[in-house]
Amino acid sequence: MSVIEEVLQYNKKYAKRFKLGHLPIPPSRALAIVACMDARLTVEEMLGLKTGEAHIIRNAGGIVSEDALRSLIISHHLLGTREFMIINHTDCGMLTFKDEKLRKNLLKKTRTATVAPLLFHAFSNISENVRQQMQKIQTHPWLPTDIPVRGFVYDVRKGRLEEVYA
Repeated sequence: MSVIEEVLQYNKKYAKRFKLGHLPIPPSRALAIVACMDARLTVEEMLGLKTGEAHIIRNAGGIVSEDALRSLIISHHLLGTREFMIINHTDCGMLTFKDEKLRKNLLKKTRTATVAPLLFHAFSNISENVRQQMQKIQTHPWLPTDIPVRGFVYDVRKGRLEEVYA
């Protein structure tokens, strides 16, 4: 049985005991988080959040990409979030490659050139990446300059967040 079939079987059991259909659309804690997609990060659990309390936007590297910005703008202006948080982590796969080398390897492997993704957003310093992501939010003209934006590095071995200051 495939993993997808396994998780679909679990979902049938989950749906039978589901009791969260009453939750409102806006996150009750007015918090939006941009975090890495790494499977070792259980964002709600590490922050003591429950379903419906925060928007969690995840992608490779916890990058404030065009799509993440789109989500943050909607989150703030239409759904009332008032604080933003960036979470990167130790031992991140984004530290293991360079964009250009990955692009060349993919071209060689597939023999196909594409227009997207234009960038993979690999980085060599976690704290500096967090600062760059915070700056993207803080300087975007459609997001208020007074909204709190805080960044953190999660230690995957210790389970602890360390704040990164601009």
